[in-house]
Amino acid sequence: MDRDIIFGIHSIKEALENPKRRLYGVFTTKEGLKEFSKKTGMSKIEDKCEVQILDNHKLQDRAKAFCDDLGFNYQRVPSGIFLVVESLVEKDLNYLFSEIDSGKAKKIICLDQVSDAHNGAAIMRTAAFYGVDAILISTKGNFGRGPGFSRIASGAVEYLPIVQCASLPKALSKLQEKGVVVIGFSEHSPEQLDGLNDAVVCLVFGAEDVGMSNAVSRVVKRTVSLVPQGPIKSLNVSVAAAVAMEKFFSK
Repeated sequence: MDRDIIFGIHSIKEALENPKRRLYGVFTTKEGLKEFSKKTGMSKIEDKCEVQILDNHKLQDRAKAFCDDLGFNYQRVPSGIFLVVESLVEKDLNYLFSEIDSGKAKKIICLDQVSDAHNGAAIMRTAAFYGVDAILISTKGNFGRGPGFSRIASGAVEYLPIVQCASLPKALSKLQEKGVVVIGFSEHSPEQLDGLNDAVVCLVFGAEDVGMSNAVSRVVKRTVSLVPQGPIKSLNVSVAAAVAMEKFFSK
């Protein structure tokens, strides 16, 4: 797949401003274009790429055709505007190891079996807010991508590389060999959160229902828990990730 469809006003704005993206075209209604310009301050997007103005019915038909062609599940276009772009180049472990060795990567998030796109996108957005350098996922059992994902991520995909690997346990073991502090989050861990100074840190979050997989749990040397202060004993994984990033990645 060499193309992506991007929904969401803020996501479209960030993609239009990303020099790494090849822009194929904006498809919009008159009202959608007006609203986009009002909310983003970008009044002449035709200077960046072709703009096709359609009525709402034709806009939805065009979006469905693109989704069908690219293998995405169609969902109704919000805000009356969407963007078709070239896909970003996917990163691999060699990229991540190089970034760590050069001192460029200090903050890493690893998502183990987090397959819900809404959670994945929300974590991406928060990670971009906290200056995370990479998201590490497995090539299988991940949250996937698509127009809905891009909308919820609100432009984070333009700044935060997703690194895919065949085996998370092997990748995490290699990170630990490189001196990266890998911390897994588990409700069964007796240890509580504790900030780390000047360390390269990788925070590992598992699926909401089962947590980290057994294979990942076996290689992670340190686990911590979020201790509830009230009657609700668990958090959505994207919220838990946000709490953890505030603790470990906030200056």
